[in-house]
Amino acid sequence: MLEAKRRAAIFLLLAFILAAVTGYLVLEKVKELNAELGGMTSIYIAKGSIPSRSPIEVSQVTQMDIPNKFVTDSHILSEDEFEHQVSIVPLNPGDIITKNMIKPVSNLQDANNRLVTMYRTDKIQFDQVLTALDRVDIIVSTNNDGKKKTEVFMKDVLVAYAEGTNDNFSGIAVEVTAEEAPTLIHMQNYAEHIRVLKANVGQASSFGDSIETTDGKEEQKEEPAGEQPEGKTDESAAKEATTKTEKSSDQKSDDSGE
Repeated sequence: MLEAKRRAAIFLLLAFILAAVTGYLVLEKVKELNAELGGMTSIYIAKGSIPSRSPIEVSQVTQMDIPNKFVTDSHILSEDEFEHQVSIVPLNPGDIITKNMIKPVSNLQDANNRLVTMYRTDKIQFDQVLTALDRVDIIVSTNNDGKKKTEVFMKDVLVAYAEGTNDNFSGIAVEVTAEEAPTLIHMQNYAEHIRVLKANVGQASSFGDSIETTDGKEEQKEEPAGEQPEGKTDESAAKEATTKTEKSSDQKSDDSGE
């Protein structure tokens, strides 16, 4: 009886030791895995259904933690990245939202307009560094059956955005109508040369328009000689006045003689 109890105690002790060793090994393995995963990071997922091409609101998304090992540059980690963004695909609740699934809200002035990019190449040249909201004139040179021609292709075209600044300037995107877009792209492909000029934001004054002087006062531009409204010069007006005076004098002489 005592021998059986002694054996049972030995088996229980061995079982406890083995369980302790197993638990220690499991704990060490878990620590090792956590070290490889590198902790947890919060990413954003869809909280509810989000239709495509509609602005994303912060209330439509929520956070979910995933191991750092699985976090990539495409994951969204901040609410600020949803500002002025739309989803290009419909999202269901729980879908992970990545950067390649969203794009900026279109800032076109008209829904029927299109953006056409124009990058600096040997064929396309820019006279100045441009920025967003500038306006440009597009000059094209063509050669049709040996007939070379340079003309203004488009005037006062809005620059939607520009790529680069100063020495890093590389091109622009212009906003044109859907009908003008194919013709502009055709010119980019087949014109011999395209020159992009920055357009003046002000209107040029014509003769007779009031202009502002350096003193802050307005003065009137004089009409150029030879362009008077009646088509008469000062010399012809003087001759006409002299003739009328002579006729009046002759008439008075005749009356006195009678």
